[in-house]
Amino acid sequence: MLLLLIITAVVFGIFFGIPRLAGQTTDQLAAAYVGKAPTAESIQDTKVRLGLDKPFLIQYSNYIKGLVAGQDFDNGPSKEHCPAPCFGYSFRSSAPVLPQLIDRAPATFSLALGASIIWLTAGISVGVLSALRRGSVRDRTAMGVSLAGVSLPIYFTGLVSLAVLSYQLKIFPGGGSYVPFQQNPLKWFESLILPWVTLAFLYAALYARLTRAGMLETLGEDYIRTARAKGLPERTVTTKHALRASLTPILTIFGLDIGLLLGGAVLTETTFSIPGLGQLAIQSIFVGDLPMVLGVTTLLAIFVVFANLVVDILYGVVDPRVRYS
Repeated sequence: MLLLLIITAVVFGIFFGIPRLAGQTTDQLAAAYVGKAPTAESIQDTKVRLGLDKPFLIQYSNYIKGLVAGQDFDNGPSKEHCPAPCFGYSFRSSAPVLPQLIDRAPATFSLALGASIIWLTAGISVGVLSALRRGSVRDRTAMGVSLAGVSLPIYFTGLVSLAVLSYQLKIFPGGGSYVPFQQNPLKWFESLILPWVTLAFLYAALYARLTRAGMLETLGEDYIRTARAKGLPERTVTTKHALRASLTPILTIFGLDIGLLLGGAVLTETTFSIPGLGQLAIQSIFVGDLPMVLGVTTLLAIFVVFANLVVDILYGVVDPRVRYS
């Protein structure tokens, strides 16, 4: 809880504290929500309704209070109650932030889940095979492809895959074809195959190189030679002993990549026109909807914290040497 409190304080400070430190006045902040022809009266009214005239600590305490107990917002003609957990109120769309986040979250989580399964499976498999065939043509080819995958940005591979595989060869649906799972599971799967592969290509390349390096180091350990001397099958030595010991750094990197996945999801969702949290964040930035951007950032930060907690617990499952007291 302390970590989540620190994260919300940092994120809230970025959006509402730093602009003031940079010299932006509360009138300028409020003017962004008034319209193209703001008047002094409308700016003052908006500043009071948004609470921008209050000290920063009071604004932050009201935000935390909204997360815990809900909050009432004055949107002009009437007051809107935002039940807990309240991530704020968007005065651009005149609606609470959380329902819009919940509406967009399934698309982002579908993209992240499918891509992570592909890159973990492909990256670890390629890394193990390359380590077992070190110096072979297969090893050099796999590492060459991995180098290309790490070097190429996601927006480049996304646009190329769309141009070739969707619009030219007609193998996969084009951009903007996303269908929710509950509406049509088959169409949902078809619409996400290309975004999954495109996003996974970037991460699978890195995981292949990490797995190969870890396997090469582990295969030279004394207990691996002992296991082979006892006559254990090579498959058992590779999977149960060498690979299991090499997965600990992979889990560590995976926990960090959950956070980095936000950047990849933003670019992937924008490239393939997927209505997820990343696309919502980009649209909110363009129109200056700070409560919406703050809500997206806070929600994903909470997700990253819990994902890293799960990774820490999995350490004890993967590596028997890790024990929690």
